[in-house]
Amino acid sequence: MDQLEKIYSPKEVEERWGKYWEENHLFHADETSTKKPFSIVIPPPNVTGSLHMGHAFNNTLQDILARWKRMLGFEVLWQPGTDHAGIATQNVVERQLHAEGTNRQELGREEFVKRVWKWKKESGGTINHQLSKLGSSLDWERDRFTMDEGLSKAVREVFVSLYEEGLIYKGDYIVNWCPRCLTAISDLEVEHKETQGHLYNIRYQFKNSKNSLTIATTRPETLLGDSAVAVNPKDERYKSMIGETLILPLLGRELPLIGDNYVDSSFGSGALKVTPAHDPNDFELGRRHDLKLINVMNPDGSMNQEAGPLYQGLDRLTCRQKIVENLKEKNFLESVEDHMHSVGHCYRCHTVVEPYVSTQWFVKTEPLAKSAIEAVKSRQIHIVPKLWENTYFNWMGNIRDWCISRQIWWGHQIPAWDCPTCDKITVARETPKVCSHCKEAGLVQETDVLDTWFSSALWPFSTLGWPEQTQTLKKFYPTSVLCTGFDILFFWVARMIMMGNRFMDNVPFQSVYIHALIRDSEGQKMSKTKGNVINPLTMMDKYGTDALRFTLAAFAAQGRDIKLSEERIEGYRNFCNKLWNASRFVLMNLDDYDGTCELAPNEKRSTAHRWILSRLNETCRDVNNALEEFKFNDAASSIYKFIWNEYCDWFLELSKSHLYGGEDKKETLNILLYVLESCLRLLHPFMPFITEEIHSKLPETSRSIMKKSFPEYKEKDVDLDAEKTFSTVINVVTSVRNIRGEMNLNPGLNLDLFIRTKHSHETEILKNNTNYINSLARASLIESSLTTKKPRVSASSVCEEMDIFVSLEGKLNFAEEKKRIEKELKKIEKDIIVLEKKLSNKNFIGNAPPEVIEKNSQRKQVLSEKQARLRIHLETVGIALS
Repeated sequence: MDQLEKIYSPKEVEERWGKYWEENHLFHADETSTKKPFSIVIPPPNVTGSLHMGHAFNNTLQDILARWKRMLGFEVLWQPGTDHAGIATQNVVERQLHAEGTNRQELGREEFVKRVWKWKKESGGTINHQLSKLGSSLDWERDRFTMDEGLSKAVREVFVSLYEEGLIYKGDYIVNWCPRCLTAISDLEVEHKETQGHLYNIRYQFKNSKNSLTIATTRPETLLGDSAVAVNPKDERYKSMIGETLILPLLGRELPLIGDNYVDSSFGSGALKVTPAHDPNDFELGRRHDLKLINVMNPDGSMNQEAGPLYQGLDRLTCRQKIVENLKEKNFLESVEDHMHSVGHCYRCHTVVEPYVSTQWFVKTEPLAKSAIEAVKSRQIHIVPKLWENTYFNWMGNIRDWCISRQIWWGHQIPAWDCPTCDKITVARETPKVCSHCKEAGLVQETDVLDTWFSSALWPFSTLGWPEQTQTLKKFYPTSVLCTGFDILFFWVARMIMMGNRFMDNVPFQSVYIHALIRDSEGQKMSKTKGNVINPLTMMDKYGTDALRFTLAAFAAQGRDIKLSEERIEGYRNFCNKLWNASRFVLMNLDDYDGTCELAPNEKRSTAHRWILSRLNETCRDVNNALEEFKFNDAASSIYKFIWNEYCDWFLELSKSHLYGGEDKKETLNILLYVLESCLRLLHPFMPFITEEIHSKLPETSRSIMKKSFPEYKEKDVDLDAEKTFSTVINVVTSVRNIRGEMNLNPGLNLDLFIRTKHSHETEILKNNTNYINSLARASLIESSLTTKKPRVSASSVCEEMDIFVSLEGKLNFAEEKKRIEKELKKIEKDIIVLEKKLSNKNFIGNAPPEVIEKNSQRKQVLSEKQARLRIHLETVGIALS
C-alpha cells in the first residue's frame, strides 16, 4: 500500500497534478456528449492582468461549480479567454515605446498594432498560467481572445446588423473624455474619488435691471461655455423672471433665463448655470431647450478660441485660477466655500476626466433594454442575491445610449468607411471597394475602435463559435451561470443580456451570482497605497493553493464582504494538515486489509458506525443544497465541521480501540476508508490538489477523483436513532473533558464517573455505550441510574437532562488547587473591572468601531461565565479540605 509523506508539501503535489489534469484533457468538454450540459464563461481578465485576490476569489467559486457539476455527471464547459483591454494594453506598449525614446505616432498605426500583437504573444499569457496554478479547471483547449479571428467576425456581424436596424448611429454627444489618453471612456472606466475642492458663488447680472442671480459652481472655467441660466418653473422667487436675459460674467454674452423641472430649488440660490458642452445633465437640458453647444476646450484639456483671447491656450486648471482672479477683480465673485465632492478620474492614467462633447458612435440601448428587463422579471434569469435585482431594474429603466467608440488604435477598428466624394458612410461586413451610396472608390476607414465592452458583451455566444451555428454553441448556449462582481452588473452583465436576447433570441445565462468584495481584516478596501494588499500568489506559495481556495469559499457569504487576513489562510492550512494526518493514519493501518473503498454490506453495524454513516449522508445533503443555492460558505462549513469534528476528532479516535485488537477491525477499516473516500469527493471541488493526491493512494483508485461521482443524499441512509444515541455519548464525554480541564486534572488520569439520569432510556443508552464513554473520556463509568448519588467530593456538570459527577477523591492536591483557583479568580476579577470601565465609558462607546465594542462585551461575558464556574469548583475544593 502506497503511503503518504509524513508532511504535506503543496508545491510538488500541485505542480504534478496540474500537469496531469491538463495532459489527460480532464477539463475538456465534449460537445457531442449526450450528458446534460453545464457551462460557464469566465469573466475575461485583461490580457495585461496578473492574478489579484479578486480574480482568485471569483475563479475559485467558478471552479467549485465546474468540478462539482462534472462529478454530478454533467458535460461541463468552463470557457476560458482574455480581453484585449484596449486602453490598458495600449498604455502598456506606449510606456515601452516612451522608454525607447519613441511613440506610437512615429511608428504609425499599422506598425504600432503589430507591436501590440508582439507584446501579447510574449507577455499576454501570464494571467492564464496563474489561473492554472490556482487549479482552475478551464477548458484550455478552447482558449479565446476578444480579438481573435472568430470573435472579430462576430463583432463585425453585430455592429453591421445593429447599424442596419438603426440601433447604431454616429453623432455629437457628451462623453467622459480623458485629456491624457485623448479618448472617450465608459462610465465604468471612470473612478470617482472624494476630493477637497471649492464652491464658487458667482454673480450673474440681469440685462435690464440692477438685479442679479448668484450661481454656485465647482468648475468656474466652464462658465465660458454657458448657454443659459435655468430655474425651476415652480420656484415662486423666479417664476415671473423666466424669459429675461442675463449677462455672462467676463465675456458679456447674453444668456436666456429658462425654466426646467430638473433644477433643484433647494440647492444654493436655486439658479443653475447651463453649460451643455461640459456637463452631462446640462447637455440633456440643452437638448430640451435647443441651446447652443459651446465647447471651450481642446481634446488635451487646454482652452480653445471659444474661451476668448484672455484664456485661449491655458490649461483648464490654470484657466480656473485666472477666471477666479478676474471674477474677484470685477466684483462677480460673491464668495468661495470649501467643498468636498466626487471627481471622476480616468481608471488607467488617473487624470481628471472632462465631460466633453464630441462626435462618437452610439448604440441605442432603450429598445434592447426592454427584453433585458423582462428576462429578469420573468425569472428567465435569476440574480443571486435577489437584492441586486432592484439595482438592475433602476439602472436599466434609466439607461442612456452607449458610447461605443474610442480614440485609440488597439481594438476592433469600426467597420465604417467615409466617402470623400459624397461625404456619406458605408458600413459593411467585408472591406468595401466602393461607396455604397455613390459607387466611387477611395473610401477611408473610420479610425476609432470599439469600446472593449462591445466585444465582451458578445462573450457568451461568440466564444462558442457564433455567427457560425456550431455544435458547441447548440450544446452549451445558453450558459448555466455567470459568476461576477457587482461592479460590472450594468456595464457587462446587462449588455450581455441585451446582446444575447437580440442575436441568440435567448438569454445568455440562467443565473447570475453576484459575489461580494474582498477587503482587509479591518474591512478596508485593499490598495497598494494603503499597503494592505494580500497577494494570492504569495499566499499560494506560502500555505498552498488549497488553503487559499478553501478560505475564500468559507467566507463567501452572500451579500457580505469578506474580511481577509493571512491568519485565516494559515488556519485553513491547518485543516489541510488535519486531513493529511487523518488519511495517513488510515493508510498506515491497511497492511492486512483486502477490501476496497466501497461500503461492505452489514446488517449489524455498531452504533458508532451507523452514526458516522448517517452524519456523512446528511453532510452530503447539506453540501449539495448549499451549492445549488450558491451558498459556498455553508457548503464549506458543512464539510469542515464533518471532517474536523465528527470524522477526525470523534470517529477516528473511537476507531483506534477497534484497530488495535478489536473484533471488528475489518469492518472499522471499511467504514474509515468509505467515509474518508467520500470526504475527499465532497471536498474535491474546494481543495482539488490535496484530495487528488490522497485519493490516488487509496485501494483500487486508478482513476482521477474528477472521474468519480459526487456524493449525494439518500433518504434511506438516515439513521436518527444512531445520531441521537451517539449525540448523547459525545455530550457526556465533552462534559467530562470540560471538568478535567476546569479542575486542572492530568490528561492521563483515569476518572471515576457517576451519572444520574432522568429517564430510563438515557440509562439504557449509557449502559449500551459504556465502552465508548470510557474510551473517549478516559474514565470508568461506575454507576448510571435514576438514583445515582453525588460523591461527597466531586465536580459536576449538567448534560442534556443528566447530572454528571466526577469523583475527585485521590485525584487532586486540594490545597494547591485552592491556591490556583483563587489566583485565577483574582485575575479574572481585575480583567472584568477593566472591561466594565471601558464599556461604561461614553467616549469609548461613541468612538470605537461596533465590532470592537462587541468583542469587549463578549470577552466580559466569557470571563463572567468562567468566574461563576471557578467559584463552584472552589466550593467543591473547600468541601474536600473541610
